[in-house]
Amino acid sequence: MLKVKNVTKYYGNFKAVDNISFEVKKKEIFGLLGVNGAGKTTTFRMIMNLISPSSGSISFNNKKIDYDVTDKIGFLTEERSLLTKLTVKEQMLYYGALKSLDEKTILERLDKLLKKFEIEDYKDRKINTLSKGNQQKVQFISAIINEPELLILDEPFSGLDPLNIELFKNVILELKDKGTSIIFSSHRMDHVELFCEKLLILVKGKTVLEGYLKDIKKDYKIKKVIIEGDVKKSELEKIDGVLKVNKTSFKYEVEIKDEKYFKNIFNYIKTKNNITKFVLEDASLEEIFIAKVGEVYGK
Repeated sequence: MLKVKNVTKYYGNFKAVDNISFEVKKKEIFGLLGVNGAGKTTTFRMIMNLISPSSGSISFNNKKIDYDVTDKIGFLTEERSLLTKLTVKEQMLYYGALKSLDEKTILERLDKLLKKFEIEDYKDRKINTLSKGNQQKVQFISAIINEPELLILDEPFSGLDPLNIELFKNVILELKDKGTSIIFSSHRMDHVELFCEKLLILVKGKTVLEGYLKDIKKDYKIKKVIIEGDVKKSELEKIDGVLKVNKTSFKYEVEIKDEKYFKNIFNYIKTKNNITKFVLEDASLEEIFIAKVGEVYGK
């Protein structure tokens, strides 16, 4: 289990991370979210022991993180850290050696992973000849070649098409099932909702929201009513409790202050014909994220 307890980090007089705490259990996928400059990268670097906290503590399986512990951690950075003039094989031998693996183990694991990621023909290709998506696969393989107990994924789907996103998703879930603890960070909230049971949102280095995703969505008062059928936007906007109505080519999304106002929409709908869909939904994580960040920035 990863434990981050009351961690603060200063760069000179600038406070990049402000007294944050969270835990990531075995076989748990934890979302660490925030806008650019929120403190995510600094937090990742402290977990990796690349920089030290100004105060607070970070431990993994009840041990202070040192070089022995970091051998059990994988880190997929948002910025590519590939040595592009090397071949894929040379890159993995280098990264694997940094994680204290012998050459035989590295090559055995590499062959399996190249096959899993459908790039087994690229083993002896130089990285700078690969497409952006295939470079991302190589980057991912480098993060898991050591079969990590803790895996940090920062924007793992960058440069991937939908088919490869599905491939990455399956590998991530497979790692989870085998016992890996995973920290997942992305600006795509729909990707976060695919994986994360628990999350924390940082703004200006401070925690503004944390907890289990299902509880966060349940507790967020603003809800949405999805309607397909013969209704009028102008009439919906006049109903008590309605905050906003968005119309697409085939449906209406009606934002309401609270679930209790759902009955007002229902009373309107039951007077109409040709209603093919009428459902109450929680706000999306993206909507909650925008609202929480906006509170801090006064928007």
